Amino acid sequence: MSSTGEGASGEPSKNQALVDQDEGSSVSSDDDAQAGVRNIEIISQTWTKWSLLSAYAGLYLLAFVTSLEQLTTTNLTVYATSAFQEHSLVSTVLVVQGVVNAVVKPPMAKFANVFGRLEAFCLSIFIYTIGYIQQAASRNVQTFAAAQIFYSAGSTGLQILQQIFIADTSDLLNRALFSSIPDIPFLITVWSGPPIAQSILSKASWRWGYGLWSIVLPVAFLPLMAALAANLRKAKRLRTLPPSLWKGQTVTGALKILWYELDFFGLILLSAAISLILIPLTLAASAKSGWKNGSIVAMLVIGCVCLIAFPVWESGPQWAPKPFFSLKLLTNRTVLAGCAIGFFYFAVFYTSVQPYFYSYLQVVHHTSVTAAGHITQTFSFTSTVASICISLVIKYTHRYKYCITTGALIYLLGIGLLIRYRTQSSSIGSIVGTQIAVGIGGGLINVPAQLGVQASVSHTDVAAVTAMFLTIVEIGGAVGAAISGAIWTAKLPAKLALYLPEASKGDAALIFGNITLAQGFERGSAEGVAVARAYQETMDILLIVAACLCVPMLPLSLLMRNWNLAKMDQRVKGNVIGQSNRADSVDGSGTPDTEQPPRKGYKTFTGRFKRA
Repeated sequence: MSSTGEGASGEPSKNQALVDQDEGSSVSSDDDAQAGVRNIEIISQTWTKWSLLSAYAGLYLLAFVTSLEQLTTTNLTVYATSAFQEHSLVSTVLVVQGVVNAVVKPPMAKFANVFGRLEAFCLSIFIYTIGYIQQAASRNVQTFAAAQIFYSAGSTGLQILQQIFIADTSDLLNRALFSSIPDIPFLITVWSGPPIAQSILSKASWRWGYGLWSIVLPVAFLPLMAALAANLRKAKRLRTLPPSLWKGQTVTGALKILWYELDFFGLILLSAAISLILIPLTLAASAKSGWKNGSIVAMLVIGCVCLIAFPVWESGPQWAPKPFFSLKLLTNRTVLAGCAIGFFYFAVFYTSVQPYFYSYLQVVHHTSVTAAGHITQTFSFTSTVASICISLVIKYTHRYKYCITTGALIYLLGIGLLIRYRTQSSSIGSIVGTQIAVGIGGGLINVPAQLGVQASVSHTDVAAVTAMFLTIVEIGGAVGAAISGAIWTAKLPAKLALYLPEASKGDAALIFGNITLAQGFERGSAEGVAVARAYQETMDILLIVAACLCVPMLPLSLLMRNWNLAKMDQRVKGNVIGQSNRADSVDGSGTPDTEQPPRKGYKTFTGRFKRA
């Protein structure tokens, strides 16, 4: 990766022009960059070896704490909803999370572009902490679900900011590897989260399992905050930062700047489209009238109208001079294919691994909280290992496309194995084996797909395209959770009423709504056999749907361009992780057109900094 896309004459190299023209890559000039982007590019030039290492150490600590929290609270959700006699609403909670996750990513990335990375990190941590407190204090399932708004907003904001920070401080060749840093803690926490949840349930309550993180998370954020703040102060002392947008502005002028810089109306359109399309999917599944309800249909129609209006608004320079998702991003083949892969990847995950596999293990196979958590999280462990391994492959082969294709094939094979071996008669070993197969496929898909999307745009658009990718991934997860909830709500109660003995048929609704009651029957009893059969047949339907959703990823992977990452130029400025000795741009074949010296003052980090 080079520091510039210009030839020796100062003009863009031939192949860079081809990339821009053919791929629709949003390669923006420095003048187009917003204040937050310009600030981080200037601040990045003040990084030293040790300050950058300390920032990454802080990033890892934060990732460790959030992964431990997620793997602990995941095991508590079914008990929280069961405490309110609403276990079946686990999928609704996940859909709420998915909708918020999808809605929040673009505004948070835009906020980071306008105000700065440190400010966005602080906002995310604050919202995240509020979510913990709300969940711990909730008194019914409605307030618990509402608490997901703050919890998910903070969580997803932190997720997107971690990836943006990594993109700011690494070159393309090393980015896949460093993008895996937030996932590395799963190698440890996947085994410690479920026992912690078990201990919390036995010695305290599920409420304390949420409340304790409101103390732990802000403390864990301090090292990263200190590293970012120190570099910001250093840049201010050097007087290299551009003047503030708000300096000398009236209230009206500041509001006008904010309106255009944040692309406020565009974000409203996008948020409304996502919310009004995804929420009806859940309401239709849970409401008695379903799709016959006029309000549900009206929300869906308005959501579709907003979705159509969004690209129209973004393409108008008079309306959106600082668009978040420019038309070039929305017409970029590699970006669209990569985002679609992310959509189906998460949709499959939320119909096969989450949200009901955990409950299935406890009811059908009578596993403990710890064992069910370990089996469920085998996917996270395996996919993390696979993503690290494939990142090393990408680093040394400089290619990513066929990693995604291979991953899609393994993912589909793994889902097929789930249908065959996730049965009542299967051993726990065979169930774990299928989880490993699916995890390997997932690890080969997610990170390379995100990398391919980022490689197709300039540094100015990295935050936008990363948010676009992760937003669509979350939409896929919300769609998958909604499908799971619809199938679970429609099929499981009917099957319980069909298979339960006559004396117990009246308890079908209670058994459906409370996992503790469902797993309380003796193995081999008439009620236990009936409940296990109902759970098994419902799970079979979910897995068949997952297999169908998995198929499109294979042709989509073939649509992505196979960039040579060693010769791509994303114009990342300042001190970055990775070695860049070339300033080539390439066409789709990856053949370099020119060799140019890197820009003066550009630095890299390969164990030590050096001036290019």
